[in-house]
Amino acid sequence: MFARILGFAAVAACIATPVFAAVALGDAAGSYAISPASSSIHFSIGKVGGGGLNGAFAHFKGSIRIDNSDVARSQVNFTIFPESVGTGQGRIDAFLRSDAVFDVANSPEIQFRSTSVTRTSDTTALVTGRLTARGKTFPEKFTAELGGLKAGTIKFHVTGKVLRSRYGMDVGTPLYSNIVDFDMTLTGRRG
Repeated sequence: MFARILGFAAVAACIATPVFAAVALGDAAGSYAISPASSSIHFSIGKVGGGGLNGAFAHFKGSIRIDNSDVARSQVNFTIFPESVGTGQGRIDAFLRSDAVFDVANSPEIQFRSTSVTRTSDTTALVTGRLTARGKTFPEKFTAELGGLKAGTIKFHVTGKVLRSRYGMDVGTPLYSNIVDFDMTLTGRRG
């Protein structure tokens, strides 16, 4: 179920964001704190026959450090608080918080710590790291695309797929997909 919950469906942001000028990763060197107010973490999990589950996490924090001399030494650290999961359906949200899925009483955080960053173009990178949820840690990969840099604010569009069964959250398979699709907009402020 974790993968279901951690997959993201693209959802339009309700807050208008400033227009960012095109910029290369090399121009964005520095350390940034992720701003939850102007960021979003959405997920989706498919279902046999169509439909599925779409949701988001409202509470998270993190940091991004971009190393200009060696992008591979850049770092991403991210923490999601699964008690903040929201699907718009109270019963489903309560089930996702239960010990059947996130077990927020015993596992209040989901953490991602990068182990490598590989530049794939002037504005994109593959971020590999260790994702920890429910006491289980596995390597995962996410694609990050630089959306822009303006006045000390950086914006990334991040996507990835996570297998929820790895983390003991495979309730509902095979009716619901084992794959959780993530779609995140992360805005960081230089600090």
